[in-house]
Amino acid sequence: MAPRFTRQQWATIFIIGSVHFGSSICISLQAPFYPQEAESKGGTATEYGLVFGVFELVAFLSSPIFGKYLAVTGAKRTLNLGIVVAAVCSILFGLLDKLESHNWFIGLSFTIRILESLGASAALTAAFAITAAVFPDCVATIFATLEVFYGVGYIVGPTIGGFLFVAGGYVLPFVVMGSCLLLVGVLIYFVLPANVGQTTSDETRDKEFGVFAILKVPSVLVNSLCIAAASSSMGFYSALLEPHLRQFKLSDIVLCIMFVLSGGMYALVSPFIGRLCDKNVPPKLLSITGCAAVFVGCLLIGPAPFFGIEASLGLVIAGLIIHGTGLALMLVSCFIDAIKSAVSAGFSDSLATYGLISGLWASSFSFGAFIGPSLAGFLFDRVGFAKATYFVLGTQLFVFTVMLIFVCCYRRNNTKTEMLLQSVDGDQSEQSALISSAPKEKTNILDFTEWELPRGYGAVSSVPLRAIEVYG
Repeated sequence: MAPRFTRQQWATIFIIGSVHFGSSICISLQAPFYPQEAESKGGTATEYGLVFGVFELVAFLSSPIFGKYLAVTGAKRTLNLGIVVAAVCSILFGLLDKLESHNWFIGLSFTIRILESLGASAALTAAFAITAAVFPDCVATIFATLEVFYGVGYIVGPTIGGFLFVAGGYVLPFVVMGSCLLLVGVLIYFVLPANVGQTTSDETRDKEFGVFAILKVPSVLVNSLCIAAASSSMGFYSALLEPHLRQFKLSDIVLCIMFVLSGGMYALVSPFIGRLCDKNVPPKLLSITGCAAVFVGCLLIGPAPFFGIEASLGLVIAGLIIHGTGLALMLVSCFIDAIKSAVSAGFSDSLATYGLISGLWASSFSFGAFIGPSLAGFLFDRVGFAKATYFVLGTQLFVFTVMLIFVCCYRRNNTKTEMLLQSVDGDQSEQSALISSAPKEKTNILDFTEWELPRGYGAVSSVPLRAIEVYG
């Protein structure tokens, strides 16, 4: 793999990997100690829970906008500005403990968190798009490798934050990590070329361009649902896994290891999934397999009430490992499949499309990450953990069914199109005879063009139909 990359490409991997790693740490950094600080200021669980949730809500709303206009604002400029905004907000978040007023503390927590989400969303959307533009021949492998950076950062963020909190109090974790992000911003400015992934304005005008336009491609819509379902299961367990594990009376170290299992498997398996996508293994097959794996993992973690068996630590461990593997299968393959489907449907193979898909991926992920923990707490309070898992099981079963139906319909339509073309080719000699004896006046019998019938996975057919011109 190494000989295929230039020095500039290796530098890009390092920079974009640092963006993923630093952004995910800043997202998860405050989990161990912000609730305690908020309570000391008179905050409630509802208030600081919303402070956490608003990050994903803003990312859900803003990511498609950043993706749509990425070709206009420039990938490097968007990445650089986004990282700087996120870094400054991280540092400011660490100064909130200086406030004594409850209203000021909660109000500024929301304000800073919203701005930080805007910065992180812009940076990650640009990072995904740059990945697709700089590594067009192995985008799946590189995307999956960068997801390892994100997964590791998300896992170690609370741990690093905890150590820094013990060493220097509330302010130190945010100042240290914010400063590191600022350093990444400086590296972006000097290392990445100014025209990285640059596209022309004509590439954004060759087709109706925007989130709603690209969601008209059936495969892109299905992939978005799949991503949201995967991230909602992640959010569900981030909120409820600790209460579920209390019955086993685990030590703090073992408890931390349990939280690492699913994310660790995701980080470990993702590069292999990327390689499979680059080796032309059908992404939809991987996504369907991932749905099934997440479903099985959730059955074991509960375990599901209809199993009729008691919860055990062994079942939880097995379930988390399977769950993490399923997440890797779903999240990596859906991103790659969405890009291929959009290009096959007529969108330009350029930064403009990569940015739009990147924004849609981030938005779908954030939507699930917001819905998952929000519903998790509500269901846990009313029906308990085991029955609450019906939410995850139901969403996975729904997406699994939708994807199966989609693939079956696609294959059926593709088969019909191929049969039609074979019939047309078989009658070619008869058409030639008609043409030679008929008056020279053109009429289109089949008014299908390659543009109107998209050519790729997610369109009506992957085989273009030719317009047949006869005279008569």
